[in-house]
Amino acid sequence: MAQLYAGTSGWAYPTWKPDFYPAKLPQKNFLKHYTSQLNTVEVNFTFRQLLKETTAQKWIAESPEGFLFGVKAHQVITHIKRLTNTADFIPRFLSTIEPLARAEKLGPLLFQLPPNMKIDVRVLEEFLVTVPRTVPSAFEFRHDSWFKDEVFALLKAHNRALCVAETEERVTPDVVTSDFVYYRFRKPTYTPGERRTMIARIQEHLEAGRNVFAYFKHEETPQGALYAVEVLNQVGRK
Repeated sequence: MAQLYAGTSGWAYPTWKPDFYPAKLPQKNFLKHYTSQLNTVEVNFTFRQLLKETTAQKWIAESPEGFLFGVKAHQVITHIKRLTNTADFIPRFLSTIEPLARAEKLGPLLFQLPPNMKIDVRVLEEFLVTVPRTVPSAFEFRHDSWFKDEVFALLKAHNRALCVAETEERVTPDVVTSDFVYYRFRKPTYTPGERRTMIARIQEHLEAGRNVFAYFKHEETPQGALYAVEVLNQVGRK
């Protein structure tokens, strides 16, 4: 049965008190509380530093069975090497998140490309073969030149998700390219009507047998976390 995983991009925000975190909850207990309300989180700090074994084990211990950590790929892969000549670094990066995989708590990897990186189908094709097929992956393209049928077809051939990112500046075409879908809802606020449309689209994917990963924007306010709770509850009731 297909599953919705909804959360935010991070959890260590004291300003989410008291609307999401209880007013007197110490920060060391934030993750435990977060995982009692939501079933996934998108880890962004792996973009700048490699995950330590001790940190991974701490997360595993503080999260329940079925909770998944989505992980953003390191900047060496996407921004420094820009998907080229990464064969040496990919295994190193994957080894750092292996503890999450062994504990069955690893969600998809997110490869977020730089806004100034234009379409290069050959580079993408050569990169895709370096990532093991057993590792679910999503690609967020931030230059409009990537939104082409040949790119969608290439992702589909490798069962990689097109990350549908929704910001105030750009909305990625909502094209299904893998057996799961990956949404990044990055607007600061969503109207009730927009949230109903969002839930209806998620429901369509679930009925088609596709798992859905939906991550809301992390802000100084808890709004994204509250949206995620609402969507998870609404879909659950349906």
